[in-house]
Amino acid sequence: MTKQKTNDFNEIVKGRRSVKNYDPAVKISKQEMEEILALATTAPSSVNMQPWRFLVIESPEAKAKLAPLARFNQNQVKTSAAVVAVFGDINNFERFEEIYGKAVVEGHMPLEVKEGIYSSFAGYFENISRAEMEDVVLVDGGLVSMQFMLAARAFGYDTNPIGGYEKDKIAEAFGLDKERYVPVMLISIGKAADKGHKSVRLPIDRVAQWK
Repeated sequence: MTKQKTNDFNEIVKGRRSVKNYDPAVKISKQEMEEILALATTAPSSVNMQPWRFLVIESPEAKAKLAPLARFNQNQVKTSAAVVAVFGDINNFERFEEIYGKAVVEGHMPLEVKEGIYSSFAGYFENISRAEMEDVVLVDGGLVSMQFMLAARAFGYDTNPIGGYEKDKIAEAFGLDKERYVPVMLISIGKAADKGHKSVRLPIDRVAQWK
């Protein structure tokens, strides 16, 4: 297991920057990327269906395929250790048994609770509209994406969330079913070549109300 660089929550959160230029010599091993993703996927999701799916784009060939689809973010594609494409799986309920069956086996819940959850939600997932399910997986995808960026920071890496890319083309370009996998965002990851600049945040009294 790779050792995290810091467990200081304030440093992780307040030290995060959206980085556009990375040191191209820095690579991230598959093991380390898996550890970062594993931390990210402890994020909450609707009915714990974990609809997030990740495509780690790191090879020169894959980056060359991505580049024209993210033409306004060429520095991130070119210099990062990888660009992680986050998708939401419309058919995520197919993994109910895999998730909840294991929860029973590991003693997290009794069988009757699992069966009750299935009875409560099977009809919902059968009848929910595509638009409603897209809303669900986009929210869940946003949660896991933010957690991925914080986990990356804990391992000493920098990131940049990217929304400006050809969302209607990316799944198909990498051999995924575009009807099933909804693009959430791209996240570049690597070691910053220069410090990301600080940015202003609105004060809490401008964004929150108490009633």
